[in-house]
Amino acid sequence: MQQYTLMLANGMKLKGHEVDIWQPKARIFNWPMPKFLKKWAGYMDQFILFPIEVKKKIKSSPKNTLYVFIDNALGPWVPLVSHLPNVIHCHDFMAQKSGLGKIEENRISWTGKLYQKFIRKGYLIGSNYISVSERTREDLENVLLTKPLISEVVYNGINSEFHFVNKELARTELANKLNSNLAQGFILHVGGNLWYKNRKGVIEIYESWRALGTNNLPLLLIGEPANTQIETMINNSDYKKDIIIKSKLDIKILNLAYNGASLFLFPSLEEGFGWPIAEAMVAGVPVLTTNEKPMTEVGGEAAFYIPRRPYNEKEAIQWRLHGANKINEILNLSNLELNNISSKDFENIKRFDLQLNLDRIENIYKKIIVE
Repeated sequence: MQQYTLMLANGMKLKGHEVDIWQPKARIFNWPMPKFLKKWAGYMDQFILFPIEVKKKIKSSPKNTLYVFIDNALGPWVPLVSHLPNVIHCHDFMAQKSGLGKIEENRISWTGKLYQKFIRKGYLIGSNYISVSERTREDLENVLLTKPLISEVVYNGINSEFHFVNKELARTELANKLNSNLAQGFILHVGGNLWYKNRKGVIEIYESWRALGTNNLPLLLIGEPANTQIETMINNSDYKKDIIIKSKLDIKILNLAYNGASLFLFPSLEEGFGWPIAEAMVAGVPVLTTNEKPMTEVGGEAAFYIPRRPYNEKEAIQWRLHGANKINEILNLSNLELNNISSKDFENIKRFDLQLNLDRIENIYKKIIVE
């Protein structure tokens, strides 16, 4: 969210708008106190001191100020400006759906459900919404109690630091920087350990593919370090020497990884948008992802698809075999077919031009102010 906030703030500043970012500050939290009280001190900073500060700032703000909430998770603070022009950016409703018991893979506690209800009560007071995908807008409108004044979809814009690099050069440079055997190609996944990223499914598909015995490309996982579940899976794998995890990589190395990959594997269970799909397509790489929104929205006709991983473990066996066969199908494409995929990738990502989508957001902002 910090990256998105800065992108949006800098983009609006360049368009000549005044931008001020408001967020709770750690005040009581920084007081000397026992560790078990820190959480409650943070709540006091967020829900007592910050609202007081916001009310003071509103009084000194110009009448034509638009109050922008960078994420629907900031719902608790929407009531502070519900009587003023406001807009809520919506990225995903996974936590909200989990709070309503709609996602089997992510059951949460009763306190978590209460907190999600608290968030929902806040953002439902809003009048205007910008969603990052049609899937996110659908999830939003499924919980709205009244029809909003504005509910638009504006896709995320791709960071300009992602760009095309010659595949052989990218592989050679990446192999040297990571000190890994990647020069002949590799299967790539970008994501962390959160349940919806489905790292478990990535490893399952990879193991099933390797068991077919048709190829021995390594698997490169880029994101946070492995948690206990993923670490155990890798250690127990017959192919553990070929499963590489790298974290804390800068964007230049990540760009090399996208460009050097033989295939980008992204079988997410849920997403709000799915940044990595678009980022991989900047490199013209074949993408294999889940056949559900928003992955299908972002991938369009340029990506390859498999079903969502079943929750039932017995059913998941057939799923991983299907994924393995799909990898074989993609890796056996001719150079002509691969070039055609790259062309589709490059055409598809035009929808995610950063400046184009900043223009769309600005037009929505202006419409809200006028109304």
